[in-house]
Amino acid sequence: MELTRYITVGQYLPRSSPLHRLDPRTKILATTALMVTLFLIPSFAGLGLLAAGLIALLVLGQIPLGYALRGLRPIAVLLLLTVFLNTFFGGDGGRTLFQAGPLVATEEGFRRALFVGSRFILLVTAATLLTFVTSPVELTDGLEWLLRPFRRVGVPAHELAMMMSIALRFIPTLLEETEKIMKAQMARGAEFGQGSILRRARAFVPVLVPLLISAFRRSEELALAMEARCYRGGDGRTRMKELRWRIADLVAGAFVIAVSAALVSLR
Repeated sequence: MELTRYITVGQYLPRSSPLHRLDPRTKILATTALMVTLFLIPSFAGLGLLAAGLIALLVLGQIPLGYALRGLRPIAVLLLLTVFLNTFFGGDGGRTLFQAGPLVATEEGFRRALFVGSRFILLVTAATLLTFVTSPVELTDGLEWLLRPFRRVGVPAHELAMMMSIALRFIPTLLEETEKIMKAQMARGAEFGQGSILRRARAFVPVLVPLLISAFRRSEELALAMEARCYRGGDGRTRMKELRWRIADLVAGAFVIAVSAALVSLR
């Protein structure tokens, strides 16, 4: 029942590792490059090498492997649905492995399901790794700097970066609020884990209403707190720590580019 134990996206783990000391812009660009590479890798060998690289980065960042894998539990249903759809509808070639009425699982469909499922897991792991080693403040500053060129076409760079940072920051808070509401409803006789899927979905309606009210209340309190501290957006805003590129950032960026190019070309 404890939802917060299994949600790792948006969680920052303070450490003194080389990954934590990298510039946030380097980490954001490197994560983006790895995500793009994931969709360009043509073979299982490439996915396996990328998985080994992500594990090495977790070790380098002093992140427990079990803690990182724990974040996959909330997306288990989506992962199983993706594997199911690709198994029965993802490919028509190869010999038939299983058939139940109109549903036919072929060897090619099963192979494609494993490939897409592995890609999905690596995608989530790469995204969570970024939040593990980058504080919300650094993430906001890095995103704002990267979005700054788009201000010429009317994109509010600072506001977008602030919104994304706040959204990541409040994921654990909203999950903790959900857990409290569910426990309160269970104390009044509510059942969330029994019955059909439709019945379980209806059982969550009494949770959604107070959760939405709580979310709006927290957003209003945050807005009032920011106004009370004279927050006026990014114009003229100063920072305690200015972003600076270092040699380690250039080395890390060049390494990620080289690895991505090698994985894409691997057959």
